[in-house]
Amino acid sequence: MPYQSMPSDERLPAYLRLRDELAARIAAGEWGPDRALPSENALARDHRLSVGTVRKAVQQLVDEGLLERRQGSGTYLRKPAFDATLFRFFQMQGPFQMQGPFQMQGPGEDARSIPKSQLITRVRTTAPGPVAAILGTADTIRIERVRSLSGRPILAEEIYIRADRFEGLESLPAGELGPLLYPVYYDRFGVFVARAIDDVSFGQADATTAARLGIAEGAPVACIERTAFTIDGTAVEWRIARGDALNFRYRSRIG
Repeated sequence: MPYQSMPSDERLPAYLRLRDELAARIAAGEWGPDRALPSENALARDHRLSVGTVRKAVQQLVDEGLLERRQGSGTYLRKPAFDATLFRFFQMQGPFQMQGPFQMQGPGEDARSIPKSQLITRVRTTAPGPVAAILGTADTIRIERVRSLSGRPILAEEIYIRADRFEGLESLPAGELGPLLYPVYYDRFGVFVARAIDDVSFGQADATTAARLGIAEGAPVACIERTAFTIDGTAVEWRIARGDALNFRYRSRIG
């Protein structure tokens, strides 16, 4: 049976209406990262559109980073590795060299090591006012952890997630969380993080942060505040990651 199209703004070009419809179906969980979307021919048939129009709609979602084409396999929901990208701001000194996002290499260690995660606390709690305003609720789960590479702490993280979207995460066995949270969000709770915004600032290490990073209290730290959003634009996670400012770097490529 042909798919029954959802109501949309008829003033928009056909490819944009289809783009919005596909995005809504993805947000509803119709296709996951491991299930290919229907072929362009099938979408064209079901929506009574030309293949060219369908291809333009799909390419729009590819360009936006929501979908990816896998040669010989099809078009899939893209899995962004946002957890790892926090490490692009930090550079190890001495025998450790930055190899790219979260790819720091020490003696005898693979360059593509995933940052390790030491869980400190997980608790259901009332979020501070500014965080509650961002997430749209004060009912949250707070996660605190330390991220490290080659046994050396790099980031101290404080994370707040919406309790209504991640019911029970605070009681999952620690071994089921792993070093990257976004795959857990999707695999266990059906929440797909489609995009995130990072804001960088600087401050001083309080006693807790200093102890976790192995630096002096009051030492300068770089602070990365991140808000993560689902496909439909709902903010589901806010976190702040603090790292030694002496290892911080920012690179911008122009042209």
